[in-house]
Amino acid sequence: MDTTKHHILVTDDDERIRTLLFKYFQKNGFIVSLAHDAFEAWELIEKIDFDICIFDVMMPEREGFKNGFDLVKKLRAKEFETPILMLTAKGESEERIEGLESGADDYLSKPFEPKELLLRVQSILKRSSKAVQNKQEISIGSYVFDSERGQLLDGSDVVDLTNVETTLLNLLTSKPTHIFSREELAGETHQDPDSRTIDVQITRLRKKIEPDPKTPRYIQTVRGQGYVFRPDY
Repeated sequence: MDTTKHHILVTDDDERIRTLLFKYFQKNGFIVSLAHDAFEAWELIEKIDFDICIFDVMMPEREGFKNGFDLVKKLRAKEFETPILMLTAKGESEERIEGLESGADDYLSKPFEPKELLLRVQSILKRSSKAVQNKQEISIGSYVFDSERGQLLDGSDVVDLTNVETTLLNLLTSKPTHIFSREELAGETHQDPDSRTIDVQITRLRKKIEPDPKTPRYIQTVRGQGYVFRPDY
């Protein structure tokens, strides 16, 4: 069974669309957050690491954000690399081009079928995951993990990792956004699945790679399920 849970942000000032997409994406295995306008989306993005964002183009102007295009441009200017798909009530080619030029990854005109939107989202996420998985060197904040050599680098310095820590980091980074159960991680590292050994090892690993180990950015806990690696896109 695929235990991957992607977190999606849906931003639209139309409550009917927000409700529809919330229910539809939840039904299809997503974690869903909602925002009414660009400012709300901006605030959520500063707090939560999403896997993909869906923005409506025509949103009410608020706090310096004119519309969806403006939001995308400001996010990309801050090197925000999370995939973005834009929705619009219009289908003019000029607007589609403007959306893509602003930094969006894809574009869908209203009215649309939720199934088509889901397929587009899945396609974008698949491309994003493959791009990260194909990298032998994975950026983790200021660190770089060389998965081929099993080395964590801080500039030119090698960070000391135990064999278990190296195996855990290799596993987690091999499948970004995949939730690994404690049992899976224990099996791969030959630890006792009935003890809290994996939790202790994850805590030690976080102390070596996380800017704030108490509020982990990269190796996150998914309550009741396990652990997941959230890369920098």
